Amino acid sequence: MRINREITNAMKELIGKYPVLALTGPRQSGKTTLLRSIFPEYTYISLENPDNRNFAETDPNGFLKLYSKHVIFDEVQRVPDLFSYIQSMVDESGLMGQFILSGSQNFHLMRNITQSLAGRVALFKLFPFDFEELISADLINNDYLENIIKGFYPAIYDRSIHPGTFYSNYVQTYIQRDVSELIAIKDLRLFQNFLGLCATRAGQLLNLNSLANECGISQPTAKAWLSALESSYIVFQLYPYHENFSKRIVKTPKLYFYDSGLLSYLLKIKNAESLSTHPFKGSLFENMMIAEYVKRMYHQNQVVDLWFWRDSAGHEVDLLINDGITLNLVEFKATQTVMTDLFKGLNFFEKESKKDRLTKTLVYAGDQKQSRSAGNVVPWLEFGASVLFNKN
Repeated sequence: MRINREITNAMKELIGKYPVLALTGPRQSGKTTLLRSIFPEYTYISLENPDNRNFAETDPNGFLKLYSKHVIFDEVQRVPDLFSYIQSMVDESGLMGQFILSGSQNFHLMRNITQSLAGRVALFKLFPFDFEELISADLINNDYLENIIKGFYPAIYDRSIHPGTFYSNYVQTYIQRDVSELIAIKDLRLFQNFLGLCATRAGQLLNLNSLANECGISQPTAKAWLSALESSYIVFQLYPYHENFSKRIVKTPKLYFYDSGLLSYLLKIKNAESLSTHPFKGSLFENMMIAEYVKRMYHQNQVVDLWFWRDSAGHEVDLLINDGITLNLVEFKATQTVMTDLFKGLNFFEKESKKDRLTKTLVYAGDQKQSRSAGNVVPWLEFGASVLFNKN
């Protein structure tokens, strides 16, 4: 099965404008499949392979003499010394698109890129499928609850793997392995408990002290573990918007998971029927939709500033998007009935901020698009293709 990835056009456009392309993202998001399909003329070398890695580590000059042009180096962060040699080669040759680098650990990859390849590399991030990619292949479910549970990792769709089976293996293999390579974890069971506790806080303000205390670990350990999960593209933080507001504004970030299927697995929610009455349903819907925006933003290579907003009285806007011209306010509600009071957070912010260029959008679980005086109403399935993505 072939699903066209949205990031393809941007990568093809920049391959002739930079000496190096770098693609990062979570494990199993389809990076290798993508690179080998859109750049078939490139030689593919995996540095997970012990023989390739040993060659690159012990004889980098000989290695790069053999693989000197139009090469994809996968999991390149495994050989950090290679970056300096690559820098020398691209500076000397002046060739565009000489190397493509790929890796699953953002911390190690980005550290080496910024140290050795700054200004020479075009950076891309590939995440699991977004809505538009699944819609184009007629693979998305019209029931948003089913999509939340299933998640968006390619293997679930390519190989028809049951989500519970996939995410169980994903946690045991990729997540624990990646995190263990970033930091020393003495007790994996304690780390699994930490990961589960993070899931219960998805869409909520992040209180590291509370998280550490409940898990039975120190606050610095909780901070290090969370940072490792971010570097492995498991979770991300959304920071508060506080421009021109008083001290009443909340300044603590919120925590989200990149994939709602993994989040559902960690919360032990196994099917849409149980999710429909679950107290976390609203949080899971919000998480899926915000992660959808983040994924499409990177897949289209149109990265903009994102925030949430909340004040001490409980007024809140789920997502604020600054496209450089307009501040777009978005609220997510897991309901199929649109009531006037669903706009109260959007309306309150509009009144308090006094901004001229501002839009208000309510994304809900229904299927009817509406234009109301209080703002636009957008069905969840159309959010990915909404006007917010088509201004440029």
